[in-house]
Amino acid sequence: MADYRPSAAARADIIEILEWTDTHFGELARLRYERLLVVALRELAAEPERTGSMARPELGANVRSYHLRHSRDRARHESGIVRQPRHLLLYRFARADLIGIGRVLHDTMEIERHLPAEYGDEE
Repeated sequence: MADYRPSAAARADIIEILEWTDTHFGELARLRYERLLVVALRELAAEPERTGSMARPELGANVRSYHLRHSRDRARHESGIVRQPRHLLLYRFARADLIGIGRVLHDTMEIERHLPAEYGDEE
C-alpha cells in the first residue's frame, strides 16, 4: 500500500469543500463528505489504478483522476452517505510507494484551467 500526500492546493481544496458543505448543508453533511474523502484517499493508496480511476495522459505523465462517487457506498457515516458526490481527485503516482494528490475539483470545473503546480509527491 502506498502513502498519499496532498499538495498545498489539494489541502486548500479540501478545506474549502468542507467549509462550503458545512455552511450550506450542515455539520452532518460535512462529516459525511469528510468520511467520503478519507475513504477515497485510502482506497487510492491501496490500489492507485482501482476501478473508476482514469488515466489522464493529456494532463501529464502518470496523472489519473478518480471521482468520489466510486467510493460512496463504502464511506457510510452513522448519519448516512453522500448521495451525490460532486468532486474528483486529480493525482499521480510516479513512485510505487507514494501518490501525490494535486487537486480536489468539482466535476463541473474545466480541469485544464485548474491544473496543480505540484502534486505533493515532489522530493
